[in-house]
Amino acid sequence: MGQRQLPFQRSGARFQPQPTVLVICEDSKSSKHYLDDVKCHFRAQLHVEVTHCGKTDPVGIIAEAVRRSKSFDRVFCVIDRDEHPNFDAAVASAASKPKVTVITSYPCFEYWLLIHFGYNRKPYTRVGGRSPADCLIDDLKAKPRMKDYDKGHKASPFQYLTLEQFQLARRHAVRALEEAAQVNDLNPSTRLHLLIEAIEKLGTPIPVAGNK
Repeated sequence: MGQRQLPFQRSGARFQPQPTVLVICEDSKSSKHYLDDVKCHFRAQLHVEVTHCGKTDPVGIIAEAVRRSKSFDRVFCVIDRDEHPNFDAAVASAASKPKVTVITSYPCFEYWLLIHFGYNRKPYTRVGGRSPADCLIDDLKAKPRMKDYDKGHKASPFQYLTLEQFQLARRHAVRALEEAAQVNDLNPSTRLHLLIEAIEKLGTPIPVAGNK
């Protein structure tokens, strides 16, 4: 008879190690707090670091992502199109960096929040002194429980939304991106759902081959 394994003896890892992931946000409040809540919702907090690098322009954020990618398996950059003059150049600079994924929103992160309330492909442009992002946020504030929304507020918008709305936004984001490709106009659209999918996977243990 073989020797019985004692309870404290380990027979080997049951799950594969999860990749280390860094998420860099353009703003230090709303999107960062929202994504912190998302990673906790999917219980991926051991593998995901969400941070604001102190830079607010796309070129600076992506340059920081490339620099820090040496210490992570994957780095996501969450940036807004809005009216950044260097936006296209910044996105292009990441194309040759396999560890860096750019998560863009047109015109801003708040489009992701807006489609929690229904499908919307109305383009946003500057109106007087208000930027495309300002105009979209005006529409967002008209939605239930969002009238006090502030991009710089410490409270996470995740707490104002239901899980049903969260799943609805994921479907709407896919649809909007498909439609944007068909008409060759990304305004408005977002790739936030791709980051959400990545975080969800990080919260799902992957068994080692041969283990049940």
